[in-house]
Amino acid sequence: MGAPALMFQGTGSDVGKSLIVAGLARAFTCRGLRVRPFKPQNMSNNAAVTADGGEIGRAQALQARAARVLPSVHLNPVLLKPQSEVGAQIVVQGKIFATAKAADYQGLKPELMPFVLDSFARVRAESDLVLVEGAGSASEVNLRAHDIANMGFARAADLPVVLIGDIDRGGVIASLVGTKAVIDPADAALIRGFIVNKFRGDPALFADGMARIAQATGWAPLGLVPYFSDARLLPAEDALALDQARPAKPAARARIAVLVLPHIANFDDLDPLDAEPAVELVRIKPGMALPGDIALVILPGSKATIADMNALRAAGFDVDIAAHLRRGGHVLGLCGGYQMLGRTIADPAGHEGPPGSVAGLGLIDVATVLDDNKRLAQASGTTADGQPFSGYEIHMGTTDGPDRARPFARLADGAPDGAVSADGRVSGTYIHGLFADDRQRAAWLARLGAGASVVSYEAQVETTLDRLAAHLAKCIDLDRLLALAR
Repeated sequence: MGAPALMFQGTGSDVGKSLIVAGLARAFTCRGLRVRPFKPQNMSNNAAVTADGGEIGRAQALQARAARVLPSVHLNPVLLKPQSEVGAQIVVQGKIFATAKAADYQGLKPELMPFVLDSFARVRAESDLVLVEGAGSASEVNLRAHDIANMGFARAADLPVVLIGDIDRGGVIASLVGTKAVIDPADAALIRGFIVNKFRGDPALFADGMARIAQATGWAPLGLVPYFSDARLLPAEDALALDQARPAKPAARARIAVLVLPHIANFDDLDPLDAEPAVELVRIKPGMALPGDIALVILPGSKATIADMNALRAAGFDVDIAAHLRRGGHVLGLCGGYQMLGRTIADPAGHEGPPGSVAGLGLIDVATVLDDNKRLAQASGTTADGQPFSGYEIHMGTTDGPDRARPFARLADGAPDGAVSADGRVSGTYIHGLFADDRQRAAWLARLGAGASVVSYEAQVETTLDRLAAHLAKCIDLDRLLALAR
């Protein structure tokens, strides 16, 4: 059978499942257990490259880090990466499996369950404890048939379930009790207890609420978790995080703008900049204007580059960027953003949408052709200014042109990456995770006149995971969770 396991499902999306699993992974790891996170199916355009050469959701990579293990494709065997009109790219055990629209994907699920169970068995075999995270809501009974993400997987693997509700959004009693009311009784029988997350205020004020939920459902109250404000210091999984308010930055000396386009991907590239007190990171969406005092504009990654290029132009951002450059500003394109900086982007086979091509911004003399060759690799080397870096690549397409003679960086094997414009103010690169490298971030801050970097980003993530584990240990009975696992 393998190691005992416990599954955490939610009453909805963004109730804090990923964070709770990460915190528990660190807490149980500190007890000396070999802990592994597992998520049967994830939907996210924030992906991480694994040690075994595939890709998984960024949240599972963070959970692996919390458990102090290398990320593996088997921690998240099915990853759905939403695109434009073509639906979602389906990644199975780290590699592209198919592309399907939502309705067609439902028919594929029975074909994917064997992969999910295979990965789960592999993870279980190398663990003392597996913490399984569901996806979305456990009460989506319209999607219950052939489910591989929530109760369908719990039934197939015979796992006990803990249900998580979010009190911060309101209606948590109705959410938890309502879940019991609408799901199949055999599914409800798998639920052993519930956790109420993101509580603000005096916990004694909700004691009656916990009791009412327990009475109405028959499930054990396993914890009332106070709001963990430092969650913002950890890489976010969901694009909903881009809408969250950020603390004021009275010491900010440089403003950096990031364009938030409809299919933004790997936006955790920006988190290390957001962590710097001297940097105000401004998120600019269609309908907003680019402020005139911006030092650097970042075009982040995209899962549908042509569609996002069209959205950029429709929003008038091309005009704003031209004005920004006339004022002496700088522009950096990351992955899909790098492709948008070039002359053209072509997708002749329709990998990310209908076949076709679109004019780019023309700020770098390169052109991109999207193909089915997806590069997934850890990367290190030196940027053109002589600063070392480490990061990763995860992209489709080939980019070439005269400005490649001025590469943004040289990889460790000597291969060139990216390109820089003739005046040096526009740069593009395929390297993700660039700003998580303290050396690179410090160089960019100095270049933008923001002063010295004061954050050790990787150390900050580690410290925050430790604080999260301690936070959960105070309000959840860890021994009881271990007793529930089977």
